[in-house]
Amino acid sequence: MPPLRFALLGCGFWSTYQLAAWRELKGAVCVAVCDRNIGRAEALGRRFGIREIYDDPKKLLAREKLDFVDIVTDVASHAPLARLAARHGLAVICQKPMAATLREAEDLVAFCRKHRAPFFVHENFRWQAPIRALKAELDRGKVGRVFRARIDFISGFPVFTNQPGLAKLEQFIVADLGSHMLDLARFLFGEADSIYCRTQRVHPKINGEDVATILITTRAGTHISINMAYAGNALEREAFPETQVFVEGTAGSAELAPGCVLRTTTTQGTQVRRALPPFYSWADPRYAVVHSSIVPCNANLLAALQRRGRAETTGEDNLNTVRLVFGAYTSAARVRPVRIS
Repeated sequence: MPPLRFALLGCGFWSTYQLAAWRELKGAVCVAVCDRNIGRAEALGRRFGIREIYDDPKKLLAREKLDFVDIVTDVASHAPLARLAARHGLAVICQKPMAATLREAEDLVAFCRKHRAPFFVHENFRWQAPIRALKAELDRGKVGRVFRARIDFISGFPVFTNQPGLAKLEQFIVADLGSHMLDLARFLFGEADSIYCRTQRVHPKINGEDVATILITTRAGTHISINMAYAGNALEREAFPETQVFVEGTAGSAELAPGCVLRTTTTQGTQVRRALPPFYSWADPRYAVVHSSIVPCNANLLAALQRRGRAETTGEDNLNTVRLVFGAYTSAARVRPVRIS
């Protein structure tokens, strides 16, 4: 089977790691890059030896023979670019969140379905090595029936330095980081029945919220609390960009602690092991656990594109995460729980 040809739309901070991760896999080759800032597109093209450079996605899609597009742009452009690609009969991979509103996300999934364009969301947090290790432990039933869990991502890391555009978002931490955390809650513990959320803004020079506290009740009755913060405060233990999880079950507990340490405790004692991510020379050491997860995420989507397997994060599946994101905002505005199902 010849490699699938794709174009990368968006040449900002994450595009470098996205392309590097694709190059770890056989079966897909990037033949063109596009960004409205042509200088940024040219720089990325030079770095990866890609000759076809564009600042207009319409011209790119009219000229290039492609199998799919990988959209790595700001959220406002996700839906228009995905629709454009779908009209050309191309499969679409899109960064999260897939759209700026729930209605737009639902319409986008329906549009791609109508045009028979496979649509996937690049949701890589569930592919992190420590998260997969925790999931495997839960699936083995080591802690019994899970009745409560806590997911924490609390960091003083200067996230707005690398991604200044985040400071301009009217909806920040729940839409951006929360998309990951809520997808993890679904992946680890199942679908939600209700959601409650409170938010705060600590940074004085940003538009959106940078702190959020969320409580989810799953359909199975599990209570999940999610604590997120990019408040910029000093922390004794800075674990960025690791997600920490504590799980309580009827037969024991499991903890994903800083350093990718997984502890499982039962009446037989505590087992401790490290679930370290693989090392890639192109990954930023500060983001290693995240950057390395792009590779298996891309591999899963590529297998679906080649009809060798099923993608975990289809647009249809990710709508359940998007519903939680906007359910959280609705709850925060009304200060009451929101029914999801």
